[in-house]
Amino acid sequence: MSPWALVYEGYDPAQEKLREALCTVGNGYFATRGAAPEARADGSHYPGTYLAGGYNRLKSELAGREVENEDLVNLPNWLPLTFRIGEGDWFDPEKVEVLLYRQELDMRCGVLRREVRFRDREGRTTRLRQTRLVHMSLRHLAAMETVLTAEDWSAEVELCSTLDGSVENAGVERYRKLAGRHLETLETAAPDAESLFLRVRTVQSRLEVALSERLRLFRGEERLMKKRRTRREKDAISQLCTVELRQGQDLHLEKIVALHTSRDQAISECGVAAKTGAARAGSFRELFETHSLAWKHLWQRFDGELEFGNKGDGDSAMRILRLHIFHLLQTVSLHTMDLDVGVPARGWHGEAYRGHIFWDELFIFPLLNLRIPEVTRTLLQYRYRRLGEARAAAAAEGLRGAMFPWQSGSDGREESQRVHLNPESDRWIPDLTHLQRHVNAAIAYNIWQYFQVTRDLEFLSFYGAEMFLEIARFWASLATWNEEKERYEILGIMGPDEYHDAYPGAEKPGLDNNAYTNVLAVWVLCRALEMLEILPDDRRRELVEYLALSPAELQQWDEVSRRMCLVFHDDGIISQFEGYADLEDFDWETYRRRFGPIMRLDRILEAEGDDPNRYKISKQADVLMLFYLFAAEELEELFDRLEYPFEYETIPKNIEYYLERTSHGSTLSHIVHAWVLARSDRTRSWQLFTEALGSDVADVQGGTTPEGIHLGAMAGTVDLIQRGYTDIDSRGDVLWFNPCLPEELVRLRLHIRYRGQPLEVDITSSRLRITGLRCRARPVKIGFRGEVRELKECATLEFALSGEE
Repeated sequence: MSPWALVYEGYDPAQEKLREALCTVGNGYFATRGAAPEARADGSHYPGTYLAGGYNRLKSELAGREVENEDLVNLPNWLPLTFRIGEGDWFDPEKVEVLLYRQELDMRCGVLRREVRFRDREGRTTRLRQTRLVHMSLRHLAAMETVLTAEDWSAEVELCSTLDGSVENAGVERYRKLAGRHLETLETAAPDAESLFLRVRTVQSRLEVALSERLRLFRGEERLMKKRRTRREKDAISQLCTVELRQGQDLHLEKIVALHTSRDQAISECGVAAKTGAARAGSFRELFETHSLAWKHLWQRFDGELEFGNKGDGDSAMRILRLHIFHLLQTVSLHTMDLDVGVPARGWHGEAYRGHIFWDELFIFPLLNLRIPEVTRTLLQYRYRRLGEARAAAAAEGLRGAMFPWQSGSDGREESQRVHLNPESDRWIPDLTHLQRHVNAAIAYNIWQYFQVTRDLEFLSFYGAEMFLEIARFWASLATWNEEKERYEILGIMGPDEYHDAYPGAEKPGLDNNAYTNVLAVWVLCRALEMLEILPDDRRRELVEYLALSPAELQQWDEVSRRMCLVFHDDGIISQFEGYADLEDFDWETYRRRFGPIMRLDRILEAEGDDPNRYKISKQADVLMLFYLFAAEELEELFDRLEYPFEYETIPKNIEYYLERTSHGSTLSHIVHAWVLARSDRTRSWQLFTEALGSDVADVQGGTTPEGIHLGAMAGTVDLIQRGYTDIDSRGDVLWFNPCLPEELVRLRLHIRYRGQPLEVDITSSRLRITGLRCRARPVKIGFRGEVRELKECATLEFALSGEE
């Protein structure tokens, strides 16, 4: 099997929704799931088309009260195209004898292909071939080519193509008790003999969406100008026609669709734009060529060469890594630079998490920073545009600065639910995830890392610094002084773990002194003070005046950054939060014997009337996130600043302790654990990396991937290859390398950009070679194990690796 293709053989209704999510095609502006054109939303299928940032709010009656949720809206389905032979049934793979069924996602050129050969009830054999794309350079266009072959029959074929606006949001079973009808139809029309038109509007956000279809038919080389019938329904419009097909003949259909919205730039009106776009679009073959070229250019930036010891394993790994890059680039592409959008945790691939933006960008931005940092800049501006809402949220809590939401959507308010459904118990239980204040630290970390890679002083001066300083102000405001401990504390929050949201039996939610949160708060305060020294004098003065930053406040930031509280137990273990050591040990062996994989242990315990707050367990990495984000040298500096010990054994001791207590209930967890083990236990690290690599393809969480891919985990696996095993780290105006390839990986070659300079990096077990490609950027500094050297364009640096730590 090609390492560039995801292939499914055979028709399997039980697997269709998973395949539809993984075979989504998109371009960063909109995306369409890989559902078959004849499919309708049912137990086996879920067609879905989603617009980047296309949200709408609805109110629902739930458990006796009214709740409001904002959702990524399932837009009108542009795919429907079906046929029947004579007076037979409309095509349905479940009503015919399937002789061949093959679906292939071709990642090299970004198309989804399907081939079906079947025999109907009358014994007629037919071959169906379809190719679909959402155009990567012409962002408003999608296209589908269908070829129907009459193998052993001659008869009339009736065709039906539809634009369907009757869709609802029903792709996540646990949300189905909530309101899901987001669209109202404004207009349907058949502008000419080949075209259909549909305009809808979201009922609350008032976003208008217009789709225009152009359908052309060919029999061989002959273009068929058959008279068509139009069928109008309340929320859909179809065109039907009948074609005579003889044995051995091919019938070609080209369905080209243009999608525009009322938010698009450089248009007068979205309906006019959609009609014009569909009419002017080239043939399917012309669109395919320009679309493939756009993907070629993207792969030149993002693809790498990996050489594995076992070639068979290597092909499989490369295929999945490319699949992960593919879905990242369909969620955030070059088109993103022109949009006001964030990075949804589940891509534009489904309705899980309602299309909201969390902290997953922490795992996504590093991949973009070293390839197309211009996209990172745009995604950070999504946060900047919502800074006012974050300030209001902090003020509502009696705090200063900016408090960004755990879940963000259209306008930056907190979108986290207050209750969520446990599918194990079918009970609605309180949702306290909005207490995860560490999302603020993640945003600050992303700003700093973007600046370190790009040295984009303009962005920092006019966008990034203002956000960063307001986040620092928030942490200083949130910290409270404990006279007895002579330390500052952060109280009543949640850490990344998510299994713990309160102390056992406590009436008040939240936990005290989460180590990850407290250390990140210290780091933010330190970098904020440093940032004020980096900014140009005029801009620094303006910001200090605009934000009313007094010398006394800056002095307080410095004090908090030196006296923050951390808690330890068991001789050097960093307590996940204060009181963690007092929790009960958990009987992992019994539960694994009863339930097998217990990734969502919280749901199992709640269904049994128990509470994860009682136990020393974690859903995902929490304390270990510190070792994921920071080099040992940085952590040692932070701990020294706080006057806490940080010994050589601190990292391995904590890794081992928490790895034994983590259920990996999040797909991100394997990424972090593989990363932190990369140097101390390469075999175990590679095993965890392999498990992370297959998490979406195998749907290891049992039904979550069909609701939308896990974009953070996908990007994280690629970044583990890009930065984790190469130990690339941008700090102090130096790009540092310290490679440590797993034994399974013989060679790694990739292209990255650092401060405008494109670099080719070539690593084996014995050497590191870095070449500056032709460019007009200034020389950059490359660091390797304490040595710093300058690299100019068209020059090469080579370092010998011992292969041992």
